[in-house]
Amino acid sequence: MSQQPESDMRKIAIFDTSLRDGEQAPGFSMNTAQKLKLAHALTKLKVDVMEVGFAAASPGDAEAIHTIASEIGYLHDAPMLCSLSRATEGDIDAAERALGPARRSRLHLFFGTSDLHLAAKHKMEKPEALKTIERALKMARGRFTEIEFSAEDALRTEPAFLKEVLECAAAAGADVLNVPDTVGYTSPEEIYALFADLTANVARPDHVIFSTHNHDDLGMAVANSLAAVRGGAGQVECTINGIGERAGNCALEEVVMALNTRPDHYAATTGVETREIFSVSRLLGETTGNAPPRNKAIVGRNAFAHEAGIHQHGVLADRRTYEIMKPEDIGLPSNALVLGKHSGKHALRARLEALGHELGANRFEQLYADFKRLADTKREVTDNDLCDLVAEDGRGHAWELVRVEMRTGTKAQERPTAKVTLDHRARGRITTIGHGTGPFEALTDAFCVAAEVKEGMLESVDAHQLSREMEIGVGLTVDGVAIAGRSQHTDVVIAAAEALLAAFNNHARMADSSRLADAA
Repeated sequence: MSQQPESDMRKIAIFDTSLRDGEQAPGFSMNTAQKLKLAHALTKLKVDVMEVGFAAASPGDAEAIHTIASEIGYLHDAPMLCSLSRATEGDIDAAERALGPARRSRLHLFFGTSDLHLAAKHKMEKPEALKTIERALKMARGRFTEIEFSAEDALRTEPAFLKEVLECAAAAGADVLNVPDTVGYTSPEEIYALFADLTANVARPDHVIFSTHNHDDLGMAVANSLAAVRGGAGQVECTINGIGERAGNCALEEVVMALNTRPDHYAATTGVETREIFSVSRLLGETTGNAPPRNKAIVGRNAFAHEAGIHQHGVLADRRTYEIMKPEDIGLPSNALVLGKHSGKHALRARLEALGHELGANRFEQLYADFKRLADTKREVTDNDLCDLVAEDGRGHAWELVRVEMRTGTKAQERPTAKVTLDHRARGRITTIGHGTGPFEALTDAFCVAAEVKEGMLESVDAHQLSREMEIGVGLTVDGVAIAGRSQHTDVVIAAAEALLAAFNNHARMADSSRLADAA
């Protein structure tokens, strides 16, 4: 595959609207502290523009914008900070006040331009709409570092009038002309032709660029954004994990990695620090309680996971056989060979060796048969399961769950309490009690007491309903070490306890490996 010469590559600006368009979607609302935390992560990701809210929408939005502008906006490497605004004096004033502390600010002014929007929302004719747009842009000129104008519902706007609107906006002071597919209506072929026409035929100052903003109602937001880039767009508006109104927006991680993986095709690149993608995606999922689907491109749990034996064999030989990008490129330490009923001998042997078990041919064949029988009964065979199979007594891990009890209530003084009884291979039976602000924290506290850790913190919980069972994954930091565990059960409390059990067994195995390495 031939590579495009670097001098021929266009730099595409990445406009992240996770904190505005993404956050306004049902189930993704965030408070100011949560927005600030995500804004810091987006700064590390090196997005070019961060739309941090809609200042006139609510006092809370204005406060969040002002807080982010105060804490991040003054930094030399901060993104351009942006607020949405209608074409009214009050909205423009609110945006200016909220963005005041930022070193670089952008007003994102929008106005519906399709016949439907003009009639139903604005109740005005086209000449009046042009005057309204011009008046608002002139009112905003000089008060922000940049101004972006969006022709809302542009893809259903009559083409000749769309050009007229964009030329009017550029002449009145807009630096960026956004052409959004507000309802996810268009196709890649249509949007490519539109942007090729607009970039060639809309009169504007030389510095003015076109932007694309696509929704995923028909599942084509990323494809449409990439087609717009090929048609001449210089900015892509997108969100982490593709969150947003209705079916969501163009997913930042997908469009960025598409450009990164196929420079030969798109002749374009971005300034995004791709190694931060996974951590930002995970932070958003933890903050909103909405993790991306496991089969989500780039950031889903399955994106770099392989279970089929043929694929696992190929990846073990040369991962380029089934991976078109490196997991390290998005901040993952490595790919994952998931052991299940489709896995073969190569993957099983590789995982056993990684766990420190080198088996002879006869013992391995026997264990492989046992593994296949177990794999037919569960979705995924874990490291703890493998250690149990290897162990002569069937118990290859440090901890075993005997009993778990949970007490919680609706009154403020009824703090959640967990009682856990465990068997340890060396210390015998142990019963501990843990407390927390919620059931998961209480269970975590009880396990930390049993394991005698100095400091333990529950970092993440990932829960999915699987028919009649609940699958729960937990992530913790224990004495500065990140550990994780996963389990499934029809009882959610037992599923949570067994997920923590798996995590602490992983921690014990890591400690054993470390002691052996030190002794050697």
